Amino acid sequence: MANVALITGVTGQDGSYLSEFLLAKGYEVHGMVRRSSSFATGRIDHLRHGYEADPKVLNLHYGDLGDGTGLRRIIEQVRPDEVYNLAAQSHVRISFDQPEYTADVVGLGALRLLEALRDHNNRHGRAARLYQAGSSEMYGKVAETPQRETTPFHPRSPYACAKAYAHMQTINYREAYGLFACNGILFNHESPRRGENFVTRKITRNAARIKVGLQEKFALGNLDARRDWGFAGDYVEAMWLMLQQDEPDDYVIATGENHSVQEFLEMVFGRLKLDWRPHVEFEDRHFRPSEVDVLLGDSSKARHKLEWRPRVNFEGLVAMMVDADLELAQRELKSRN
Repeated sequence: MANVALITGVTGQDGSYLSEFLLAKGYEVHGMVRRSSSFATGRIDHLRHGYEADPKVLNLHYGDLGDGTGLRRIIEQVRPDEVYNLAAQSHVRISFDQPEYTADVVGLGALRLLEALRDHNNRHGRAARLYQAGSSEMYGKVAETPQRETTPFHPRSPYACAKAYAHMQTINYREAYGLFACNGILFNHESPRRGENFVTRKITRNAARIKVGLQEKFALGNLDARRDWGFAGDYVEAMWLMLQQDEPDDYVIATGENHSVQEFLEMVFGRLKLDWRPHVEFEDRHFRPSEVDVLLGDSSKARHKLEWRPRVNFEGLVAMMVDADLELAQRELKSRN
């Protein structure tokens, strides 16, 4: 019998890469999607055949972390061996505009899922495992650099506060009820599938459109912030590895090097043989009310216990994203002619 996995947030960047990874390992994979008036399944359409059950493809179920009853129904139906909670309102800047919604989905949503899985395991004598997607944003105003599993949290956004709440609830369910639940404290991870309102993809998408003549300018915020950027496809392997261990634990997943937004910007435009300065404007709305200046992860524990290593370096990540968005911009230009 194949292992069964349930992924919340399956339509996102990480959900799509994780689905591919698990299907390649022979898992029966189920994903939870929110109902909307337009389909948002572009990242996973190549993995699914509608909403009919098929163990060889990605199977989708309508659900929402705001609906505890719905979560219980899906878990009862799917009977997963592993649950990966990737669903979130994950845009930090937007969380300042929608703090209550962010707290409900990211924080209380994780609690609803933990409780639904605990109840399912108890009633059926099962031992399904859970991965909770944490964030380096929880460190916020950092107490030490680099940040590791023992570094205190000082969150600086509604999103980060909600993630810290979910992190602690995951630990509580592990200690109080014996639930096999792991927190992955993932530092920034990007790819060509990253949403276009995240700064890395915003830069590569707009730079590529400028290169082919589709636009002239775009706006950014703080260029001085430094982040530890890795490739999302590498990071989903770490999620899986956490749930294959004998004991549950929490792990930092990071590359161990960081770069400023300006460095990312310069490398992107350099690959396109452009000067970024004439094309970038700055707008106050792109700055956060409270900034996180420096994030740098120490993933020694994951490298030792999980034997995990990032495969794509910073330069390779930038090249991958630029090349994909240049191809996209060229198709867009061709469709207009």
